[in-house]
Amino acid sequence: MVSHQSFALVMQLSAQLLILLGFCGSGGLSIACFEPERIGLMKLKAAFNLPNGSALPSWRDDQGDCCRWEGVSCHNISMRVTKLLLNHTRDSRLAPWSLKASFFLPFEELEVLDLGFNQLTAFTETLRLKRLQVLDLRANELTEVPSLHELPSLNALYLQFNYRPKNLSRLEGLKLEAVDVSFNHLAGDSLSAIWSMTSLKALSIAGNQLGDSIFQGLCQLKSLEELDASYNEFVSSIPPCIQNMTSLYALDLHRNHFGGNIPSSLFANLKSLQYISLSGNAFEGSFSLAALTNNSRLEVFDLANNYHRLNITTEDPLYAPSAQLKIFCLSDCALNEPRGVIPTFLRDQHELRLLDLSHNNMRGAFPSWLLENNTKLEALKLSNNAFSGSFSFNSSTASNVDIQLIDMSSNFIDGEFPVSIGSTFPNLAFINMSRNLIRGGIPSSLGDMRLLSLLDLSNNDFIGELPESLLCKCQRLEVLKLSKNDLRGEVLPRTANLTKLHTLSLDNNQFTGVISPGLLNSPGLHTLDVGSNFLSGTIPNWIGDFESLENLLLTNNSLEGPLPLRFCKLNLKFLCLAANDFGPTIPSCVNVSVLSHLSLESNHLRGPFPQFLHDASSIVTLNLRNNGLSGKIPPWIGSFSKLRALLLKGNNFEGLIPHELCHIKNMSIMDLSNNSLSGPIPSCLNKLDFGNLRVLGTFSTLSFSTASLSMIYKFNSKVSFFVEGAVENAYTDDKLVEVQFISKSRLESYRGNILEYMSGLDLSCNNLSGSIPLEVGYMIDLLILNLSNNHLMGPIPSTFSGLKQIESLDLSYNRLTGKIPPQLTELSFLSIFTVAHNNLSGQTPERKNQFATFDEKSYEGNIFLCGLPLESCNSSEQSPLTTTIPDQKEDYSFREAFAWSFAGSYVVAFLGTVAFLFISSHYRTIMFNFFYRQINCFY
Repeated sequence: MVSHQSFALVMQLSAQLLILLGFCGSGGLSIACFEPERIGLMKLKAAFNLPNGSALPSWRDDQGDCCRWEGVSCHNISMRVTKLLLNHTRDSRLAPWSLKASFFLPFEELEVLDLGFNQLTAFTETLRLKRLQVLDLRANELTEVPSLHELPSLNALYLQFNYRPKNLSRLEGLKLEAVDVSFNHLAGDSLSAIWSMTSLKALSIAGNQLGDSIFQGLCQLKSLEELDASYNEFVSSIPPCIQNMTSLYALDLHRNHFGGNIPSSLFANLKSLQYISLSGNAFEGSFSLAALTNNSRLEVFDLANNYHRLNITTEDPLYAPSAQLKIFCLSDCALNEPRGVIPTFLRDQHELRLLDLSHNNMRGAFPSWLLENNTKLEALKLSNNAFSGSFSFNSSTASNVDIQLIDMSSNFIDGEFPVSIGSTFPNLAFINMSRNLIRGGIPSSLGDMRLLSLLDLSNNDFIGELPESLLCKCQRLEVLKLSKNDLRGEVLPRTANLTKLHTLSLDNNQFTGVISPGLLNSPGLHTLDVGSNFLSGTIPNWIGDFESLENLLLTNNSLEGPLPLRFCKLNLKFLCLAANDFGPTIPSCVNVSVLSHLSLESNHLRGPFPQFLHDASSIVTLNLRNNGLSGKIPPWIGSFSKLRALLLKGNNFEGLIPHELCHIKNMSIMDLSNNSLSGPIPSCLNKLDFGNLRVLGTFSTLSFSTASLSMIYKFNSKVSFFVEGAVENAYTDDKLVEVQFISKSRLESYRGNILEYMSGLDLSCNNLSGSIPLEVGYMIDLLILNLSNNHLMGPIPSTFSGLKQIESLDLSYNRLTGKIPPQLTELSFLSIFTVAHNNLSGQTPERKNQFATFDEKSYEGNIFLCGLPLESCNSSEQSPLTTTIPDQKEDYSFREAFAWSFAGSYVVAFLGTVAFLFISSHYRTIMFNFFYRQINCFY
């Protein structure tokens, strides 16, 4: 009888033989995939491509071994399909679709099915896969949760980024270990089926609309090991019941509205924690990192972006962690104030891979020991502090082949840039040393960084020309920002070899000459900013060869002449040609189909409103200020539905303000000042948003693994996301947008996110007449209003008391009458107010709140206005125009009638004299002789 050991040996040898035969496809024998599954895959391909897609090109009938097809994984012995990773497969240009679940019936051993990012709306049948363990349906268009009770082995379900899927109750009774329903705009009452899953170990409910009411259900899940509840609407303190989840090793509560103190007992009970993220909340009070002393397994601690409300100490009592941290983020807190010292415990940390201590007002010399102690460090971010001294390090001890990112921007680093930085950190991909005091030349050793993707040295004191090694060897460079230095020479020499360059910002330097043809060596250029230099000549015709160019900024140079015809080939989103010598017209062929931002300010444009803008339906900011444009503002401007800033100041536009402007609902800044516009102010302007547009976007920073049953957080993903996010952030076009607007009596520039919160209406220095519409007072989010230097009459509308956000109100140099509404004293943000040089009368507003700060200049030129800060009011100083005594009213009417009758008599007498002298030549000769003698006597 064969022993059990012999039988096992035979079976093992047989299995190895089968595996060997499976790898001998080129030697004659070959084991292909299971034929019914190959046929099933071809049917599945057809379904994904219906009606005319081109997905899965490697799935072909003549390629028999389907186990080698894209997205297909098979068992090593049985050759049955175990994984189908079909995410991002269906062509996004095709319509949303539904999928027959029966297509998956041949795959009896399927364990992982990933259908994410495919515009899938539903399954038309019930899924029946007995061995399926992981089902990924994220980022589709599911409106209902499919029936899953025929999947007895299912452990992990991913439903994030769908459209508020209904019927979550279908999850009732499932024994899942991992569930992700994040970013679905779910309400708390829809999650009751999840609260009953006592087997749950990993749960993500991030990015929904969940409030504190869910805590009662959530706290029933005492077996949780990973919890992601970020990006929700929690407003209370961290619920104490989380302390009872003693198995937790990953806790993510970032980007909520948690307030109050961070309870120290939270970490004392959760001793298994490896990952903690509490960033982006509203914690207050004090917190000592000493509370983490006993968390010996801790590897990630993230408490960034707390809006500087939380006082954090690492020194008193001294934090001596028992763990070696890998990721430590503690930005935008009140860290170790008032001393602002860098945490001492970091000197004993040697495993750090990501360190972010930005926005903490730390002081002292640059901590070079961080680079010397942590040879595994991949990202170091110390931006927006007060570090001083030189950026120096010991090149022999700081050599680090892993570091990818260094961000020391917005400090007080001075001295010269280290000459050996390229050889010391050869794998750096991201360097941001902007907004410091670094001087000297740009070191040529930067050319040794063959992986360099982003280099930002803007806002420093660098001098000299661009090093040839940087321009020729850094062939992976995508973003190069050297703005606001003292660099000179040619923009890019012909020898430059930056073939992957995406963004080039060289503005505010001393570059001279023409626009360099060396730019042609960067064919994928997306953004070119060489504004505020000394460039001359014309825009070259080859500029039209940049098929990817979207942002072109040539502001404030000495460029001239008409635009070349090939300029019309460009598909620009952002075009700024301000402060040059272009004109008098712009070619009508310019492509504006995707144009979002246009600035042609301070050129020599003439003629009517540019006709080429007629089709600019995507325009967001339009700046034509300080040119010689004339005629009327065309009514078709009302079709610019996305327009947010309209700047037409300093032209010769005339006629009425078109009512079509009221159709632009998203308008936030409108400057029509210094023109010749006439007629009344359209009352419909209150229909515009003027600041009532706040677009807030959210994004997830988590990366869970769908290849396993758990959603265990991957530290590698965190670091790579941090680096990639920093590079992608440099690509954003919003930072290019700059709008200048007269605010609080001075010209201010608004850029980037700040522009989202700016709103203003300037109609000053025109010929507008009539009264101010009551509806202007309904623009409740307006910050700046300037109607000065017009011919406006009537009273100041009492509705102006509704301008609760107003900061600057200028109604000077008009013909306004009546009293100043006393309700204006309730405008608590008003810092600039003037009604000077009108015909206002009566008492000035009470000197309280903001009105206690306004002096007599705010009221001068109104002779019938009295009260502080002017002279006090009394009966002798009352204006006859404002008195209510009947006799005085009648006296005023009599004098007015007498004045009109006298003027009429004078005109009749004058015309009669002229007619008499015209008829009688004798008396005409006598009069001329008389005037002649008088003139001679005078001389």
